[in-house]
Amino acid sequence: MTNKLKIIVLDDDPTGSQTVHSCLLLMHWDVDTLRLGLHDDSPIFFVLTNTRALPPEKAASITREVCQNLKQAISTVGGNEGNASLSLEAGKKDGFLIVSRSDSTLRGHYPIETDVIAEELGPFDAHFLVPAFFEGGRITKDSVHYLMSDDVTTPVHETEFARDSVFAYHHSYLPKYVEEKTQGRISSESVERFLLADIRAGTLERLMKLSGNQCAVVDGETQADLNRFAQDVLAAVNQGKRFLFRSAASILTALAALPPQPIAPENMAQYVRGGKPGAVIVGSHVKKTTQQLEVLLQQEGTVGVEVNVSRLVDDVANESATLLTEILDDVRAAHDALKTPVVYTSRKELTFKDVETRLQFGEKVSGLLMDIVRGLPSDIGFFISKGGITSNDVLSTGLELTSARLLGQILAGCSMVTTASDHPQFPNLPVVLFPGNVGDADALAIVYKRLSTNTA
Repeated sequence: MTNKLKIIVLDDDPTGSQTVHSCLLLMHWDVDTLRLGLHDDSPIFFVLTNTRALPPEKAASITREVCQNLKQAISTVGGNEGNASLSLEAGKKDGFLIVSRSDSTLRGHYPIETDVIAEELGPFDAHFLVPAFFEGGRITKDSVHYLMSDDVTTPVHETEFARDSVFAYHHSYLPKYVEEKTQGRISSESVERFLLADIRAGTLERLMKLSGNQCAVVDGETQADLNRFAQDVLAAVNQGKRFLFRSAASILTALAALPPQPIAPENMAQYVRGGKPGAVIVGSHVKKTTQQLEVLLQQEGTVGVEVNVSRLVDDVANESATLLTEILDDVRAAHDALKTPVVYTSRKELTFKDVETRLQFGEKVSGLLMDIVRGLPSDIGFFISKGGITSNDVLSTGLELTSARLLGQILAGCSMVTTASDHPQFPNLPVVLFPGNVGDADALAIVYKRLSTNTA
């Protein structure tokens, strides 16, 4: 279905673009930068808020700031200068559809972010939870969200993700998840359920009846399911309905309806600068990442460089500065030997007295990793960032980008962007954003080998 809606995605880490291509990722959200996205030719753009790495109060504050700046930016689009409310009516032709993109394993600041968006950009007739992410093996059936891995289907509340130290939860049945996360404000019985049979039969009539920011959860077993649902959503929006989404990435594919990406994934080595070896940084600590790291380090041409983060716990005698010097020496030695250094945080997860302390330590580790990024040899051929929060920090802090152009997916669920030609340190550098919980054990090695095809 063709449409002139601009899809605006507030992404709580930079991996939500993992199913689309040729659009802008914005690392800043001042009014002028947001206008870049609004005026871009692509039907979709992403604002990378990184709120999943932040405490709830900060996540709410940033989301509110983005929304308020969006209202200003939108008010100058389409001849509606100074009238944000008119421009924001997504039911009007050339309107806007707002998506709060988050984790396909249900980790994130829900309902905090959608509540703020509704306050600032509402009213909405409904908000939909659509966590299906097919490239990552996440499906929703009978309102139960599952993770598929190695032909085993597991309700997500039984996985390691549900035991997350910050975003733990106890239900895979999405209405119960909503009730838990809203602390009973939205009861499970009041949640509208769009099941596979409903979606496949068509839901337009039902969508038109939603009102009052009704909470709804949406099944999805294949991309075709969400494509069908998106058709009905867009038809309802074109008839004046206003909807908000809390979703993973697969619904974005359906809403944006983009053609195939220009360069096939297996041919993306053509973006590598000068046929040079690259660099890899691995911040994610989930089990899948550790398995992928082990396979990567077995590949010819890679050199592992471990960051022992336990040395940062007390940071006595400026231990972080010492650690940085040691790591950059190892990185330079590997690069000079025409190898690709793989910098990775130590795999043992530390325990902390509370969530706030855990997040503060994460910021300290991230600070060190970004110092490493800034200290990389300027002539690396490519860069791979493993982990959602790590990737956000790489773009906004390590590389200090305001925006980046998404080239496409080098592997299902793994985006590749490029820096601008006038970047002061790394011009035209291809950067892979690899989520922590995507791909099989060989996936990280496959991406490395695809980019190393033409290296010296």
